[in-house]
Formats: sequence, C-alpha cells, structure tokens
Amino acid sequence: MTASGGREADTAEPGQDTGGHPPRRDRTPLATVLTANAVSITGNSLTIIGVPWFALDTTGSPGKAGLVAFCAALPVLVSAIAGGPVIDRLGRRRVSIASDLVCALALAAIPLLNEAGLLRFWMLCALMAVTGLFHAPGETARNVLIPDLARHADTPLSRAASLYDAVSRGARMTGAALAGLLVAFMGADTVLYVDAATFCLSALLVLAGLRGVPAAEPVRGAPPLSPAAYRADLREGYSFLLRTPLLLGINVAVMTTNGLAQSWNAVLLPLHARESLGGSASLGLLVAVSGGSALVGALLYGAVGHRFPRRPVFAAGFLLTGAPVYVTAAFTDTTVPLLVVMAVGGLGAGVLNPILSTVFYETVPEGLRSRVGGASTASVLITTPLGGLAAGFLVERAGLTPALLTVAAVYLLASLSPLVLPSWRSMEAPKAGLARGAEVSRPEPSTPAPAQGPGGTPPRR
Repeated sequence: MTASGGREADTAEPGQDTGGHPPRRDRTPLATVLTANAVSITGNSLTIIGVPWFALDTTGSPGKAGLVAFCAALPVLVSAIAGGPVIDRLGRRRVSIASDLVCALALAAIPLLNEAGLLRFWMLCALMAVTGLFHAPGETARNVLIPDLARHADTPLSRAASLYDAVSRGARMTGAALAGLLVAFMGADTVLYVDAATFCLSALLVLAGLRGVPAAEPVRGAPPLSPAAYRADLREGYSFLLRTPLLLGINVAVMTTNGLAQSWNAVLLPLHARESLGGSASLGLLVAVSGGSALVGALLYGAVGHRFPRRPVFAAGFLLTGAPVYVTAAFTDTTVPLLVVMAVGGLGAGVLNPILSTVFYETVPEGLRSRVGGASTASVLITTPLGGLAAGFLVERAGLTPALLTVAAVYLLASLSPLVLPSWRSMEAPKAGLARGAEVSRPEPSTPAPAQGPGGTPPRR
C-alpha cells in the first residue's frame, strides 16, 4: 500500500523504514497515547458506575437511569457518524485534547449544580449528552494513531494493539474499583469530580507528548472542508466499510452485543448489585475483577496469540463473554458465583479487541483510518443508545430476572456469528493493504467526487 498527502504510508515492517534503513526508534509517542487513553478510560469507568448510581440515588427510577444512559449514548453515535473527516482536518492531537476537556467540564458541572440545588433531571440528561457527543472523536483520534506510532516505536502491530487494549482493560479495572469505593464512602458526586480530573490529565498528556508527531497533525494540503468535500469524505469511509465483507460482518455482530452490554452496564448490573449484592462496593468489585481478567487475557494474547488461528480464539472468547454472565445473574443473589463467571468471561473478552484491532489496521489504509474508524464506531454504536433505555423499561414491565434471560438469549445468538457466517473466515488471512473488493482513490481527505467516481460508486456487498 502506498499513500500520498500529509502522512506517511504504513507499509514498513517494524525496525525498517520505506527506504530499507533502520529508523530512529521513538517510543515516547506510543507510550503517551497508551497512557493518555488509560487515564481517559479510567474516567469512563468512573462514569459507567458513578452516573447510573447518581441517577438511581437522585431519581429512584430504573427507567430514568436508563434514560440518562440513552442521552449519553445517542450523541456518541451522532459524533461517530459525522466525525471522521473532522478528525483528519483538525488533527488527531487537537481532537483528542478538545474532546477530553469538554468531557471534563460537563462532568464537573453535574455535582456543582447538584450542590447548588440547581440540578434538574433534564440538565443531567443534557450534560451526559455533551460528554457522549465529544467522547467518541477523542477515542477514535487516539486509536487510529496506533499503527504509525507502533512502527516508529519498532513494535509489532499485533503487540501494540494488544498493549492498547490491555492498558484500557487495566484502566477499566482500576476505575471500576475506585468508583465503587468512592461511591460507597464519599458519594457519587465525588466520583464525578475525580472523573473530570482524569479527562484533564489525559488532555495534558496528549498536549505534551504528541507535539510534532506528523500522524497526529492535520492533513497537509487538504482542500477546504466544504459541504461537498465533507460528504465525499464521509461517503468514502462508509463505502469502504460496506464493501468489505469481513469488516461488515464484524460490525454487525459488535453492534448487537454493544447494545446488550450497555443494558448490563447502565441498568441490569447496577440494579442487581443494589437489590441483591450489597451495593456499590460489590458492583465495583465485579467490574474490577472482570476488567482484571480481561487485562490478563489481552496480555496473554499479545504474548502468544499470534501462534493460534484467530477465528476459533475469537469465537471462544465471544461465547464466554456474554450469555453466561447474564444467566448467572438471573439465578443467583450472591456475589461469588457471579464473580467467578465474570472473571472467566473477562479472560474471553480480553482476546476480542486485540484481534479486531489488528484486523482493522491490516485491512484499512492509513489515510482512511479516521474515516473508516468513524464509520465503524458509528455502526457498532447504533444500538447502544437503546440498550440502557430498553433495559430500564423492560425491568419495570417484566422484572429483573426475565430481562436478564432475554438479553442472554440474544447475546448467545450474536456470539455464534463467527462460527456460522462465511465472511468471518477471511479473518485468518492478514492483509497488508486493501480489503478485497475495496477501491480507494486517495488517502488524504477527498475533494468532491463525481457521481460515478471512486468516492461515489455504490458500495458492493
């Protein structure tokens, strides 16, 4: 694969540049992105536990807690749908910094307004919508930097992807444990203050650590972002995704399970912990153990995963991650059985993202990663806004146990897709360049394309 424009092509193997000469190894930018993302993910974990608990404490309604989750998740989808071209034009470093700072301000405003007696339910929903709107572009901006930074750090791509996921898993574990303790001993308001501080720290790390990194800067020589150019950029990203069967199959499966996972994180698990498991400390313990097991799974895959075929490993992890957890929660009112099942499921979850990230990096050209990454993020988040909302109302209408079993059945069907759908078989064949059937006219942001040009050709399925 070759690339022109403002960024380098991601064609060289680790330890060798495109001219065949060993490049100067620089691990600082990769370490910066890993650290900043870990800090930001810690904040996300605080939000996952702190905000539902805050909503339950202040409203006492599972339905309203689900509505808050809906308001936080829907703008994530909107920003992911439209954000890819903006990330390239503004620069990945700037987008990451701005994203974290806006999230910090919105989260800090919630306890401040509550302490002043001014917080209303609609304000809580609106502030969570702001965090959702700005969170996805920042995470996408950091994620698509990994291949370029791995190459300059002389680190194999699969290992960098595993490290990225491992530190994220570790951050979720730490954040969940911290959130459970803070809610139990200091209240949900304190969690939101700490959450805001983590986003500020992430912004400072990116500000200092990615200065002068070409892949983090705006694309050079791009035409002005007119409505026509913006539509062409969006169309190119979505067209690539739609005409690449493996990526399309992955996105459909993950889209389904993300909605189910949101129902678990935002409503089902907090409510089960509140009613049967002793409160927020148990909730934090469960999420932390699950995150710790996923961290171990990611590290193990990074160390030895390349020796095994991807599809069977992914399918086994997918089956362990979902349905068993929901079924166990439906039939136990104690922490230990659920803790064991979530630990095993966490090991399975740990192998999923490194495999998916490696496939994505191998399949999508460097110049299209922001646009295709935005399209992919949007597609897998389509059901997320409905997950918490549907779970809240399902619990109020049918009860917690029927809701858990319903989600378990749907999750099981989705997790069988790697074993039964033919498109997943190509996961085993690494691709150094374009996916089969994909045509890319340019790696930099596109100029307005003619109706039947490369950017306007109807996608092939």
